[in-house]
Amino acid sequence: MYGMTRVAISARGVSKTYAGAEQAALNGFDLEVPQGTVCGLLGPNGAGKTTAVRVLSTLMRLDSGTATVAGFDVMKQGAQVRKNIGLVGQYAAVDEILSGRQNLVMFGRLNGLRYRDADKRATELLERFSLADTGSKPAAKYSGGMRRRLDLAASLIIAPPVLFVDEPTTGLDVQARQEVWLAIRELVAGGTTVLLTTQYLEEADQLAGHIAMLWHGRVVSEGTPEELKQMVGGDWIDLTFASPELAERAIPAVRPLAQGDLHAEPARISIPVAERTKAMLAIAGALSAEGIEPEEISLRRPTLDEVFLEISKKQEVAA
Repeated sequence: MYGMTRVAISARGVSKTYAGAEQAALNGFDLEVPQGTVCGLLGPNGAGKTTAVRVLSTLMRLDSGTATVAGFDVMKQGAQVRKNIGLVGQYAAVDEILSGRQNLVMFGRLNGLRYRDADKRATELLERFSLADTGSKPAAKYSGGMRRRLDLAASLIIAPPVLFVDEPTTGLDVQARQEVWLAIRELVAGGTTVLLTTQYLEEADQLAGHIAMLWHGRVVSEGTPEELKQMVGGDWIDLTFASPELAERAIPAVRPLAQGDLHAEPARISIPVAERTKAMLAIAGALSAEGIEPEEISLRRPTLDEVFLEISKKQEVAA
């Protein structure tokens, strides 16, 4: 049950410095997450993502500022906060010797449920996370994606309205990541609020309706994925060549047409442009004048990776 609020997570001016550290892990951290949404918390290693989760989940005390979760103050009402949250860390916390069902029943019992209620809840969660057919197998025989889904299920044994998910797909292969993404989407469809930290920008693009980018413990940019993409200009034109040598020859020809820094990879160039039709014609003409024929020309919106690189460059210049 929420307190008297439609805001699931709120942080204002939160600061946290570890003992002996020269810089603050959080330095004026501000965040607001509406109920029933997914917020992606992005940033480079050391930006403060995991510290923010630890503070908001009451695993760590903040030094200054205020924060509430499900309407309860994390400093003054920690017990109420903990009753209203689930926490999924970077690594699966299930017992590999126990079966999937036994793991869930154990978590239910640890959360004060009677055995009958814990077993009933385990059945519900095994079905919800597509694990019913494997519920009797030891967790040691689960794939990586299945373990993470079981971990998510365990965190929801008491159906918390707010779920903190800290880098849920680290080390998983593509199929396993997609399994976890589907599970998180289903949670949000059921009304759960999710704060997601991730090192995969594609993951945030897939799951989060709102993204906050951290830099040295402070949110430096936030918005929907589309709003953030608009920050780095309009469209991008990708050129693919038959060889890296052709791409190298093409760079001087197309660089003057770029509306910002172009990105070059072996046999591929990405060019930010303002007016897509005129830019595509101009680029094709410039390449033709040099006798260079690309294998493919494609138009696309910028990616979150490019947004992240642009914001990182701006912050480094400002530092």
